[in-house]
Amino acid sequence: MTPEEMVSRLLYRDALMLVLNKPPGLSVHAGPINSANRRESVEDHFDALRFGLPQPPALAHRLDRDTSGCLILGRHRNALAELGKLFRNGAIGKTYWAVVEGAPATDEGVIELPLGRLDVTRGWWMKHDPNGRAAITKWRVMGKAAAVSWLSLEPLTGRTHQLRVHCAEMGWPIVGDGVYGSAPRQGGPPLHLHAREIVVPLYKNRPPIRVIAPAPAHLRATLAQCGWKDRDEVRAAE
Repeated sequence: MTPEEMVSRLLYRDALMLVLNKPPGLSVHAGPINSANRRESVEDHFDALRFGLPQPPALAHRLDRDTSGCLILGRHRNALAELGKLFRNGAIGKTYWAVVEGAPATDEGVIELPLGRLDVTRGWWMKHDPNGRAAITKWRVMGKAAAVSWLSLEPLTGRTHQLRVHCAEMGWPIVGDGVYGSAPRQGGPPLHLHAREIVVPLYKNRPPIRVIAPAPAHLRATLAQCGWKDRDEVRAAE
């Protein structure tokens, strides 16, 4: 990705915060500099996002490598501190779109399944653990096709892989999930999980900032099967 391509993915910019439309398949964190397995990351392109400031922005949170959509960056130390406080307090609204295998039995609900680490050898892989940390997800069916469903997911907590584990535990894993679902680890469809919208109450005397990331190319055909239409993107942006 060129610096110009990264700048073109900017969805929102002000004095404190940037919001990027993160592409799928790109890690947010750079690996060790001298690692033979080091991959390109979003962080590699932060210099292109200074916009006149002496230091590049930094990540205010994370998205999985294969998840696309809204990624928030703080433009300096004070901004990162404020954004960090908002995330810790659950004040930032987050809505994801997912296409899942099968269909829920009802049209909406809440998943409350605590999560814990799968085991020490599996890095950040997670599992449902009754003794783990509380994890809560609101969900709603947006549309259905023959074998898949389009869901809106709102994580009320911010656990690692929360949405992926919750959907899998409910019996409708996310399409393309090679860790918690039925997709192969290599060569399967891309993960159908997209950080669609964020709502950030960053300024006390202004309305919350609402940013929407357009549906990525790899999701559009499956979303269309479930009733999504291209013109919906225009309405959402208005």
